[in-house]
Amino acid sequence: MSRTREAFVLPLLFLTVALLGGVRVADRLVLLPPPLFTLVLAFLLVGVLVRSGALAPERLMSASRSTLANVSGAVVIVSAFVAATQAFNVAIPESGLPRLLFSVFLLVLLLNTFAASPDRVRVLRSMLVIFGSAFVLKFIVLAALSDPEGGWLKRVLLAMLEGLTLGTLSQDLYRPATGYLAFVTLTLFVGALALLPPRRGGLQPWQDDPIRVELDTPTNLRTPTDPRT
Repeated sequence: MSRTREAFVLPLLFLTVALLGGVRVADRLVLLPPPLFTLVLAFLLVGVLVRSGALAPERLMSASRSTLANVSGAVVIVSAFVAATQAFNVAIPESGLPRLLFSVFLLVLLLNTFAASPDRVRVLRSMLVIFGSAFVLKFIVLAALSDPEGGWLKRVLLAMLEGLTLGTLSQDLYRPATGYLAFVTLTLFVGALALLPPRRGGLQPWQDDPIRVELDTPTNLRTPTDPRT
């Protein structure tokens, strides 16, 4: 991994996610702090990234690196954890039954992924599906159900959810800009996860690049000949 990516690109992406993750646009700009449960989810997510090899902490912090390099690596790890917390803050609804269902579902999903030990590519695909699905459910489905004016989507959903009290599903209404900000935030977060330094197979934790060893064959050795010839 290049020094520019480690020192500037990754921290900038993660800090942008951390700043945008709590922004909600209503009649005024609202900043929502992440719930405590998102800290648990972020901790599990970092554990999944490390277990799958999508994140190799030894490539960011090790005894073979300088103090400044280790500080830079620590900034990447800490900012990734903070960004994960805010990404879940974006993905989980703010109140009601959806918040409980989303939280339990994400917890079970992350625990199952951690136990399954998938590889890096599968984990990144899973993150894309998880956050993409959460975005659609929260900012399209739940937003349509919470809209007092309604529309064709709300009528379809009401027909599908006949008999269910909407008071348990409705959420606070925000401006459409909130959904666009959430989309940008989650996209930046998943993209930053793909840029994290992965674990390389066959290398020791302290090795950054493979070492090519060239063996010189002696020139003074002759191939033994058959004594019968």
